[in-house]
Amino acid sequence: MKSKLKLEELVQDTRVSRKIYLENEIFMLEMERIFESNWVFLGHESELAAPGDFKTLTIGTQPAIMTRDEHGDIQVLMNRCMHRGSTVCQQERGNSPTFRCWYHGWTYNSKGELIGVPYADGYGAGFDRRKFSLLKAARVEKYRGLVFASLEADVERLTEYLGNAKYYIDLFMDLSPLGEVEARAGEHKYGYDGNWKFQQENGVDGYHPNFVHQAYFEAQGKELGRKVMGLFTGNSECDSKDLANGHSILDMTIKNRHGTRPVRNMLRGSTSQSSGAAYVASMTQRYGEARTAEILGASNVNLAIFPNLLIIGIQLRKTIPVSVTRTAVHLLPTTLKGVPDEINVARLRAHESFYGSAGGGAPDDVEMFNRCSEGLRVKGAEWLELSRGIEREHRDEEGNIVGHITDETPQRAFYRRWRALMCDAAALQPAKPLRAVPSL
Repeated sequence: MKSKLKLEELVQDTRVSRKIYLENEIFMLEMERIFESNWVFLGHESELAAPGDFKTLTIGTQPAIMTRDEHGDIQVLMNRCMHRGSTVCQQERGNSPTFRCWYHGWTYNSKGELIGVPYADGYGAGFDRRKFSLLKAARVEKYRGLVFASLEADVERLTEYLGNAKYYIDLFMDLSPLGEVEARAGEHKYGYDGNWKFQQENGVDGYHPNFVHQAYFEAQGKELGRKVMGLFTGNSECDSKDLANGHSILDMTIKNRHGTRPVRNMLRGSTSQSSGAAYVASMTQRYGEARTAEILGASNVNLAIFPNLLIIGIQLRKTIPVSVTRTAVHLLPTTLKGVPDEINVARLRAHESFYGSAGGGAPDDVEMFNRCSEGLRVKGAEWLELSRGIEREHRDEEGNIVGHITDETPQRAFYRRWRALMCDAAALQPAKPLRAVPSL
C-alpha cells in the first residue's frame, strides 16, 4: 500500500497532525505496519486455564483465536476456514477441543490442523489435509503470563522488545507472594467514537487527572483526595519516563532521603489489619525485606507497552482499533495468587469504583476522547501540541528519558516509535530519538 501522505511530516518532535486521527489511509497503514508486523498484546495465560479454553480476538483488523491445546501450549490461530473463508469460531470465550466451520463442516483441532472434511471422497485421492491447516501467528511468546503475538516472524525476541519495561512488569506480578496474577475475575468493556491512539496516549498522561477526575478524587475524602491530586501537580516529585521502543510510564513512587516511600494506591482498596499483616509477612518470606519494600514502594505506576497494552491499577487494559474513528477497550482486572481473599475482593471493588461502567473515572476519559474527536473536525487548526517538559528531560542510569509526571514525555515516546515503524524502511529496528536528550 503506497501512501500519498508524507507521514514523516505529520509526526514531528513536539507536535502531531490531526490527520493521523482522522485519515482512513493512515489507519490502514497502522494496521499493516504496526499491529500486523510487530508484537501486540493478546491477553493473559490464566484466561486459558484448561486445555480447550479459547477466546476470540483481533490482531490489527484480522480475526484470530487464542487457545490452549491438548498439551497445554498456547496457540494463536487465524479465524478463517481454509475452504471458503468463513470464520470457524464465533463465541467470545469457551472451551472446545475443535473448531468447526458451519458453512461446509470443515473441522480443525486446537492446533489448527484440519481433522474433518465431510464427504472427503469428493476431493479425490490427492487431497492433502496438511496443506489446509489454519494459518497461525508467526510468533507467540509470553512474559510473566502476558501473551504477545506477531504476524511477522522477523521481529526481535519479546524480552528484548520489552526492554526496560520488564522491571515494572515484574513489580506488578511480584505483588503476589507467589509471583503470579490471574485475570479470571471478569472483564470490563467500553468503546468510543475516536481513534485508538487517544486511549494509549491518555493512559500515561499525568497532566489530565486533576482536571478530568477532580470530582472523583474529591469524593474520596479530603485527606486521600488531596494526596492523590498532589501526585499530578506541578510540584509533584513523581516522574514520567520514556522506556524506549514506544513504552512509557507514569511512576508515582515518591522518594525522600530515607529512600522509596509508597503512596497509598486508591485502586488497591483497603483491608483489615490482620489481612494486611499476613500479606506483608508472606511477601517478606518470599522476597526478603529489601525486595518487598521495593515492590510495595515502587509498583504504583501507569505503564504503556506499545502499541496496545496499558497496565494501570490492578488491570491489564487492551486497546482494540476497530476503524479510524472507532475503538474498543477491554479491561482485565487481576487478582493476586497466594493472598487472603479479602485482599483480592478489596482490589476488585476499588477497581470497579473507578474503572467500572458506572465508575467515577473511566467515563470521564471516554468523554474527553469524544470531545477530541469532535474538535479535530476543525480544519483551521492542524497541529496537536506535545511539547510540555521537553526542555527539562534527562536520562537516568538505566538510559530512560525522564520527565516530570505532568510532562508529555510518554506521548513523545509513543510517536517516536510510531514514526519509526510507519516511515522508516527498516521499520523493525529500534526507534531512534527524534532529538538529542542530554544525560545528567
